[in-house]
Amino acid sequence: MSRIHEALKKAAQERNAQLVDRPAPSLTDLSAEALTSAVLPDRSVLEAPGVFPVAPKPEVQQFQDFVKRCAHPEWHVEPRYNVFSPEANSPAGAERFRTLRSRLFQVAGTQPIRRLVVTSSVPEEGKTFVTSNLAQAFARQPECRVLLIDADLRASRLHLPFGATETPGLTDYLRGEADESQVVQVGPEGNLCLIPGGRGVPNPSELLHNDRMKLLLDKMARMFDWILLDTPPALAVHDASLLADICDGVLFVVRAGSTDAEVAEKASGEFRDKNLIGVILNRVEKQENYGGYYYGYPSEKQTARQPV
Repeated sequence: MSRIHEALKKAAQERNAQLVDRPAPSLTDLSAEALTSAVLPDRSVLEAPGVFPVAPKPEVQQFQDFVKRCAHPEWHVEPRYNVFSPEANSPAGAERFRTLRSRLFQVAGTQPIRRLVVTSSVPEEGKTFVTSNLAQAFARQPECRVLLIDADLRASRLHLPFGATETPGLTDYLRGEADESQVVQVGPEGNLCLIPGGRGVPNPSELLHNDRMKLLLDKMARMFDWILLDTPPALAVHDASLLADICDGVLFVVRAGSTDAEVAEKASGEFRDKNLIGVILNRVEKQENYGGYYYGYPSEKQTARQPV
């Protein structure tokens, strides 16, 4: 956990510096370029060349048959949320996500990881931004099939970066009102798919903890190389911890200049026995020992005011 502790300490330093030197961020500030850093354990393993995933490859024909039955809506990708969009003009930001992708592939060379929970300690740390762009980085690999699942059922937002519809989605599947093919949306390239949050429900934790959630992940793992779950903040509810029990690893997002280190350490401690793969330090200010940028993800309040 030493590298993770370093990331949390770094976040605290950035926060203290911003409290002293800067006014509160505006919408313009949050759309400006900002640095990211991934802290993953055992750097010697991560930098080893020529390492490939050890998990069995998904069934290609099964995947092809499945996506034919799914919806193929027209997505309208929002460039403010997408570092790979030409309109975003953020080549360095895209490169940082490619680096994160490579490191995760290398980790997968030492242990089977396919289903990843992405969470944070509190809201507005950028977990949805990280989840959506990491998925797009994976999907740019040849023949790599990626599934995004919006498991933040109290505040579903994963459909927004893609301009996708929110329903039908995960809640509809978990309630037994739709099957897998009815809730999966296939993106324009054919290898990036999305299960949005679905209709609002009064009992999200109970739905996520039922057998249908594990059944869904088991079925999808036979067809997709990577499954990324955007989950609620860990301190607010235990949904992320519940999902970590049926997934292969956890990525923890910390927003520099915002997240309190003690809060982040307390939240990340929930996952120490659940394969916490590493910390993604979001919105780090440019420094000599860091080398790339990506666009900051707007806050939840600002996102709610944006047109889809």
